[in-house]
Amino acid sequence: MLHIVERPGLVPSRFGFIVTKAVGNAVTRNLVRRRLRSLSRELLRAMPVGADVVMRALPGSDQVPWVTLHAEISSALEKRGLDRSVAKG
Repeated sequence: MLHIVERPGLVPSRFGFIVTKAVGNAVTRNLVRRRLRSLSRELLRAMPVGADVVMRALPGSDQVPWVTLHAEISSALEKRGLDRSVAKG
């Protein structure tokens, strides 16, 4: 689940993560958080300035393959006009 807020000016884009206990135990939550953080590093290069993106992990997020996770988040950002990367995947 993505929440996006666009800020005025030339402020850098930021990502935030919400991974609650509903996702799993501490090990599972940290795994999901690390995956989201790694994904956001990739996507940050293609994003324009001034966007705050909050990703909320849902239960079962730890079972989603990396390719699917990347495609779904890239697609959601692209629909909002925030993902301007050429290569996907």
